[in-house]
Amino acid sequence: MKKLLLLGFVSLVCAAQAGWKADMKAMSPEYWKIWTPEVKAKQNADIEKFRKADFADKIGAPADAEVKVEQISHAFFFGAHIFNYGQLGKKEWNDRYKELYGTLFNSATVAFYWRTLEKYPYAPRFEERYEDTENFWNSCAQPKDQDHWRRPAVDPVIDFCRNRGVRIHGHPLMWGNNAWMRPSWIWDDFCPESEKQALEARTGIKIPTGNWRIGMGTRDMANAGYEKGGWCWAWYQVYKQLSEDEIAAIVPTFIANYKKFYERRFKEIAERYGDRVDSWDVVNESATDYHKWQNETAVRGGVCQKSGYGLMPADYTYWGFQWAKKYFPKTAWLNLNDYNMAPYFFKQAKDLEANGCRVDVVGSQMHLFNPGESVNIAAGKGPEHLRPEGVAARFELLSKAGKPIHLSEITITAPDNSPRGQMIQAIILRNLYRAWFSVEKMNGITWWNVVDDCGAPGEPSISGIFTRDMRPKTAYYAMDDLINNEWKTRMTVKADATGAVSFRGFKGRYRLTWKGADGKEQNKIVSVK
Repeated sequence: MKKLLLLGFVSLVCAAQAGWKADMKAMSPEYWKIWTPEVKAKQNADIEKFRKADFADKIGAPADAEVKVEQISHAFFFGAHIFNYGQLGKKEWNDRYKELYGTLFNSATVAFYWRTLEKYPYAPRFEERYEDTENFWNSCAQPKDQDHWRRPAVDPVIDFCRNRGVRIHGHPLMWGNNAWMRPSWIWDDFCPESEKQALEARTGIKIPTGNWRIGMGTRDMANAGYEKGGWCWAWYQVYKQLSEDEIAAIVPTFIANYKKFYERRFKEIAERYGDRVDSWDVVNESATDYHKWQNETAVRGGVCQKSGYGLMPADYTYWGFQWAKKYFPKTAWLNLNDYNMAPYFFKQAKDLEANGCRVDVVGSQMHLFNPGESVNIAAGKGPEHLRPEGVAARFELLSKAGKPIHLSEITITAPDNSPRGQMIQAIILRNLYRAWFSVEKMNGITWWNVVDDCGAPGEPSISGIFTRDMRPKTAYYAMDDLINNEWKTRMTVKADATGAVSFRGFKGRYRLTWKGADGKEQNKIVSVK
C-alpha cells in the first residue's frame, strides 16, 4: 500500500514537471507591468552568474563517448519546516508529507522550542513517546488543542532526515518569547516564594504560576497569557513600574536560574545533536530588543533586560552566541534570525562579531499572512519590498553584513482555494522565488507551513502548498517545476580525446554516466561548486 502511495506521489511530481503553466489572466495587467520580461531576463542573468558554475575534469571515459550529466542534488537549500511530522491524522497523509523531504525539499527546519521540548525540568522530550506516535495523532479528535501540536519529538525527525539525506536546521535555541519559548517551570519551581511575594508586594501584580498550558489552536490563544491577568500581561505591568535593575534586585534567584538553565539547554542540545544538525537559529527575533532595549549595543550592563517578548538575561543575544561558540562544533552554522529587516539588524550582526561572537549566517523572514495582501499584489498594489526592486534593495542592505543569507521563514497565502486563488498564490511564489534565488548572498529558502490549516495561531489556514488532506495545490506544482525542472541541470556531453568532460550547471552533486570501452555502463559522482 505504501509503495502504491509513493508511486502515486511520484506521478504527481512528474505531472508537475511536465504540466505546470502559469495562467497570466489570474493577475492584473498592472501586476505584469511590475514583473516584466525584462525583470525576468535580469534575474535569469543573475541566476546564471551566481547559482551556476563550470565543471571540467577527466573522468576516464573513452574519447568522444557520450556522457549523461544528471544533477542529483542542489547546493542551494530549498527547505521547509517539518513541524507536522506524523501529526496529520492519516497514514497516507503522513506518507505523502514525508516523501516531500528529499524530493522537493533538501533541507528541513526541526522544532527545538524550549517550552514543549522540556515541558518539565530535566526531562527534555528528545525521544519519541506514545503521544508523539502516529497512532496517537490518528486518533486525536482535536490535534490543535494539544500543546505539542507542531512540536514533534526530536530524535525520530532527526533520524528520518538523516536517512533521507536531508539537511537539518534547528530552530530556535534562544528566543525571548514568553508565550511560545520560555518554560513556566523556571518561574514556578526555581523562583523562591519569598521573591515572588516581594515582587507582588512592590507592584501589586501577581505573576501566574502553575504549569499553564498553551494549546496551538486559535481558541487556546488566551492560554498564552496575553489576556488580562495572564503571564505576559502581568510581566508587562511589572515593566511599567520597575527598571531592569529593580526587577533583578527583587528576584535575583529567578534571574540567575534563568541564565543558568539557558546555558544548560545549549550544552545539552549540543552534546546530543551538535554533530548531527547542520545549522541553528541561535537567537530568534532579537533585532527589536537590540534597537529598543539595548540602545544598539551588543554588550550592555545589568543582569536582565525587559525584552519586547518577556524578561530575559541581559545581553541575551550576545550570551546565546557565546554559548553556541563554546558548545557547538565549528561545522555547525550559527544563524541570527529575524523578521525585522531594519538597518539595525545587520548592524547587530556586525556588533556581535566585533564582540567575539561567531555569526555565520543571517536569517530573514517573509510572512505574507493576510489573504487580502495577495489580492492586492495580484492587482499590482503589493508592498514595495515584494516588488523586484524592493527585493533587490532589501537584500543589498542585508548583504552588507557580509554573510550568507537564509530566507528562513516564507509564507505566501492564497486569497482562497478556488482555482484562481491557488493560481495567484502560485504566481506570487514563482516570481518571488526567482527574485530570491537570483540574490548573490542567498544560500537557501525555507517555506513555512507546507499543509493548509497547520500553522500556529494567527497564521492563515490557506497558506500551504497542500490542502489539509494532502492534495497538491497549484503552488506545489509551481515550486516543484522551479526546483526539479527549471533549476536542475540535465544534458548529454561528449568526452574529449583525453577522457575529460566539461559543462556548466547549477551548483550541486551530479551523476555522470557513460559506456566504457568494454560497452559496460560506468558512472561517477562529482560536485559542481
